[in-house]
Order: sequence, then C-alpha cells, then structure tokens
Amino acid sequence: AGDLLVVIEEEEDANIKREGDNLHQELYISFAEAALGCSKEIPTVNGKVKIKIDAGTQSGKILRLAGKGLPSLDSYHKGDMFVHVNVWTPQKLTEEQRKFFESQLNSGEMKAEPTGKEKSFFDRVRDMFN
Repeated sequence: AGDLLVVIEEEEDANIKREGDNLHQELYISFAEAALGCSKEIPTVNGKVKIKIDAGTQSGKILRLAGKGLPSLDSYHKGDMFVHVNVWTPQKLTEEQRKFFESQLNSGEMKAEPTGKEKSFFDRVRDMFN
C-alpha cells in the first residue's frame, strides 16, 4: 500500500477573485437598476443565486453572501462571497434620455447629497485605522 497524492489545479476566473476561502465578484448594474432596485442572478460555487439590489444602492456597496464561498480544507466551514456593486453610467445618451436627465438636473431633485448614513471611500478607509 502506498500514498495517494491528489493534485488540484485552480483555474482563474475573469469575474471571480479568490481570497482564502472567500470569493469576490464584480457586479455591474445600470443607473436605473440602482435607483429603482432590482434582482440579479450571480454565479457561485454551487450554482446561481438570486440577490436583491435595494433601491438607491450606491456604487461601491459590497453585499456579503454568507457561506457561498469555498469550503475550508480543515473544517466544515465555508467562506463567503462578496459582491462588489458598480453602477454603470452610460457614456452615450439618446436625445430623449438627455432631455430627461437635464430636466432632473435643472429641477434640483437629483443632487448628490449624502444623508449622513453613507460614508465616502476615504471615510471608510480612515475608519479602518481608527
């Protein structure tokens, strides 16, 4: 009787990055989906999962899917999947879209005014060191 050696090669995925047992994935949504909210299906290790994007979701929000990462080698524990939400801003607008956004801009109702609950990227980094 001898030893059995098993070699596992990990293939890199363009959309999912590994960090230990945790996985990170970028999710791009439209401005309308971010403003109104939506549902999206994302791939995980065990198949697709439907996630809910709340209305008013900001670019940079990170959603944590507990236990949807990779299994740990030494236990029954599974890592988490972190979904990094990015709001896609259109680069080319139709005339109708342009008029809509101009009317919203001129009305003053679509101002970038955080309510105080949201923190900027730099505020979050600063909080990590305090």
